[in-house]
Amino acid sequence: MAIERSPSLRLRRLAAELRRAREQADLTGSQAAKKLQWSAGKLSKIEKTETKRITSGDIDKMLDLYEVNDSQAREAMHALAKDAKLRGWWSKYKDVFGDRALPDFEAEASVIRTFTTQTIPGLLQTPGYAEAIFQGGRYVSPEEIRRRLEFRMERREILTRFRPVQLRAVIDEAALRRQIGDTKTMCEQLGHLLYMAQLPNIDIQVLPFSAGAHAALAAPFTILEFWDPLDTPIVYVGTVTDALFIEEADNVTQYSATFGDVQGSSLSTARSAAFIKEVAATQESDT
Repeated sequence: MAIERSPSLRLRRLAAELRRAREQADLTGSQAAKKLQWSAGKLSKIEKTETKRITSGDIDKMLDLYEVNDSQAREAMHALAKDAKLRGWWSKYKDVFGDRALPDFEAEASVIRTFTTQTIPGLLQTPGYAEAIFQGGRYVSPEEIRRRLEFRMERREILTRFRPVQLRAVIDEAALRRQIGDTKTMCEQLGHLLYMAQLPNIDIQVLPFSAGAHAALAAPFTILEFWDPLDTPIVYVGTVTDALFIEEADNVTQYSATFGDVQGSSLSTARSAAFIKEVAATQESDT
């Protein structure tokens, strides 16, 4: 599987380039909007990627105002706008995840650092384990479960594609011991974790109960870094009703520091593998 282009990432990069061009032209947002004869809200939405589409005409108006005369720079920005309109494989699952999808950013990620507390990370889940999660709680139709499962399994391809993403996963001990599905399902899931941990692009660490209080007690989160240095890191935090994407540099830095802290409190990858084997052995003894 080749690396797919992320429309959201392209739109984000275009917005950053347009904002940078405005600042280099020594114009505030209000000044630029007035000269463009736009509302301040329109320009703000473009620069904050709150609008899904930026027309070629609007791009040219901004670049003319900002005196960006380099033809290659202008062509590059138009190319970004064109790519931002593309549809990734995940678009067919919009009914499952809504308007903004984590795989949209995962598609071009170079490194993913994730911390989970109650369940195994989605990228490392087996079909049986994922299906048991979707069946938990309130009633979900078999068709919706099938769609969610397809979506989650297709996400995993970024781990084994050409030029795969580097995954750094810290998993709380609670996720290993929480019974999701039957015993066979848990044994298969733990075995899959051990298998994936052997891949050169995947590191799995366990945060044991014995670590006590740690820096990430509030909530699980994922940090995504990208191949292109122009694409700054982003933090994903899943909620009950929505997905929160955090892009402010200071906040991303804080999450990065927090991830470093929980890594420091976790077992090494080798000791984590031994720990997972112990938990799996306990599961097997219960069968």
